[in-house]
Amino acid sequence: MKKEIIKVHQPKSFNKRRQFLKLSGLAVAGTGLLLACNNDDDQDMMMPPTDGIFDLGEGDLGVLNYAYALEQLEADFYTKVVNSFYANISDEERQVLTDLYYHEVNHRDFFQAAISAAVDGNTELILPTLEFDYGGLDFNNRDQVLGTAKVLEDTGVAAYNGAGSLISNPDYLLIAGKIVSVEARHASAIRTLINPGSADFAGDDVVTVGTGLDAALSPSEILAAVGETGFIKTEFTANNLP
Repeated sequence: MKKEIIKVHQPKSFNKRRQFLKLSGLAVAGTGLLLACNNDDDQDMMMPPTDGIFDLGEGDLGVLNYAYALEQLEADFYTKVVNSFYANISDEERQVLTDLYYHEVNHRDFFQAAISAAVDGNTELILPTLEFDYGGLDFNNRDQVLGTAKVLEDTGVAAYNGAGSLISNPDYLLIAGKIVSVEARHASAIRTLINPGSADFAGDDVVTVGTGLDAALSPSEILAAVGETGFIKTEFTANNLP
């Protein structure tokens, strides 16, 4: 897979939040490289259907392919954002969005490598590269870009939270926990860009009042919500995930 290369001017000063985002991404990438080399025996996986439409599969493989689909979407979205930043973007917004871009590309490439290792290179069991169409989304409009980023990041957090109970391999569960913590920081950063100085970074629309717990949604709920956006054009099924 061809990697995107973005050259970004780095300002002399960086706020602490941005440094934390950057270090978080590096930590996940390092763990991903180790796990991708761990070829576990995951041969309880089902083959994709023969009707030409890929099914994510069951068990750990199904969850890995599910996460890979979501990370492909986020990586593709941020690639388009950084390749043509919206007009009058601030230095802070440019740097945060660029960091998120690198994180999501790392996540996407990690899942591709991890799944390939798990299935011993059997590409028929790996979700193919998806195609996306953002319809009328105006990537030159700040409100639309940040609003979409907010939806994608909030969805990503809820997706990982909801899929955790479906993972049996402790190594995969560990990396899922590391990635969801990064996705939550992404969501917080985007929410702060949209409404600086507010409590929206952990708003009660995602963090339940009284429990302090973030939202968790099942794969079927997440895929239905993503399907409503129309962003993913490649058809696939998730017949063996709840």
